[in-house]
Amino acid sequence: MDREAIPEIEHDKRTFNDDSSPGSLPYWLVNVPRSEWPAECPEYLRDLVPKSIKCLSTPDEAYKRQDWELVKEIVGTNHIERFQRVPSDLRRYLEYTAQIKKKYGSVMDFIVKKRLHWGEGRPQDLKPKGRPFECDEDIKILYNDWPYGVETDIIHLVVWVKFDLEDDPATDDLTPKARQEIEEYVQRTFCSRIPREEIVWFKNWKSLKSVHAIEHFHVMIHNPDMDFVRELTHGDMPLIERVKNGESGF
Repeated sequence: MDREAIPEIEHDKRTFNDDSSPGSLPYWLVNVPRSEWPAECPEYLRDLVPKSIKCLSTPDEAYKRQDWELVKEIVGTNHIERFQRVPSDLRRYLEYTAQIKKKYGSVMDFIVKKRLHWGEGRPQDLKPKGRPFECDEDIKILYNDWPYGVETDIIHLVVWVKFDLEDDPATDDLTPKARQEIEEYVQRTFCSRIPREEIVWFKNWKSLKSVHAIEHFHVMIHNPDMDFVRELTHGDMPLIERVKNGESGF
């Protein structure tokens, strides 16, 4: 559905009169069964950026997943902002994130306590034991809880670390030293059982990060041995799968 086909929703008029044809639905009703339509736009879907509104306005069946060649192009050109989620997954992400903030105060507290199990998030809990990539206890590999809308044979992981990955303040990008450290870690950790050409990694620009206080970078793997993925993640399951299965994940 084109952005131009979406009726503008005034901030003080978010109710919806069920007279419209499917093609003129406001973005907050797309991909929602008619029996579950809310009377007005949910709080967590208000005041979104245009990119999110455009995504939410797209029926899932019209969404084209990003394939491996496109993923490599996006990462290779460092245009990470081109990644996007499946529309209904973006809706779940926004709703769940709003619930997390209400329950835990911040997404960071939830991730530290419930996903990473790194204590209570106190400075001493997050202090690294060694230099970058030196100690296993300073690193944890998990699934991306809310992966981008890529083809299903692409596995999206996140490597969480307690140490800094140095940015160049002039470019907002990794320094050459940090980039080399990550590359060496990726080769050492993943390439024993996955060809290097089937792996891409990237670190989000600060403006794109959903979690700012815990350092992390992303690894995408094309068509990996899933037994190896289970070993790397210690049997982790992404939150999106738990939510789809009716579990809260809190």
